[in-house]
Amino acid sequence: MTRPSRTIGACLFALAVLVGQGAGACDLHTKVEEVTPEAIRAFFKDKNMKVLTFLGYSGAEYENKAAILEQATRILQQADPQRTLVNIGATPEGIGAVYEIAKQRGFFTTGIVSTQARDSNVALSPCVDVVFYVHDATWGGLLTGTEQLSPTSTAMVENSDRLVAIGGGEVARDELMGAKLAGKEVQFIPADMNHAKAIEKAVKKGQPTPSDFRGAAASAF
Repeated sequence: MTRPSRTIGACLFALAVLVGQGAGACDLHTKVEEVTPEAIRAFFKDKNMKVLTFLGYSGAEYENKAAILEQATRILQQADPQRTLVNIGATPEGIGAVYEIAKQRGFFTTGIVSTQARDSNVALSPCVDVVFYVHDATWGGLLTGTEQLSPTSTAMVENSDRLVAIGGGEVARDELMGAKLAGKEVQFIPADMNHAKAIEKAVKKGQPTPSDFRGAAASAF
């Protein structure tokens, strides 16, 4: 039994390296729309599939990307591509790397993201089938001074059946908490953001060098 275990581990690591290097990039004709929350709900209802949403870091990236992709692979192995679709935040950075693994395993993929991403010319993952831009003055999370989720985060939560966060910052934290309050199935897997990026960001902002890289979501879970 030891030999197969090592083989599976080696395969998972190789997959993580390939994805991290952008190997085997998808060749999809992604459908991109800016639609109302009602239209998004109608789309997922019409699909009649369980929606598995991954949350986590985006631009902050991960300290150990290979380990994160192994975690995501194990979760996807437990799901049926014929009955489940994979939803993330549409962009390729950070948790968005899971899109490629999902497509390799035969999942239909969707992305829900704020119009702030479009207006900022943020790239979309090449491995997402359908992207919904949500008209939003924020990037997501709670609206300032309230306990109400932004339009983008509201769409993420209400259209998901299961939400898995692998690390994550404030937006992931708020969405996971909102999902938990709504009675959704949620799971949090601890993961450090990329240390070098976090330090560089702090230096640019004139802030103290960070020593905790666990992300805001970890404080809630």
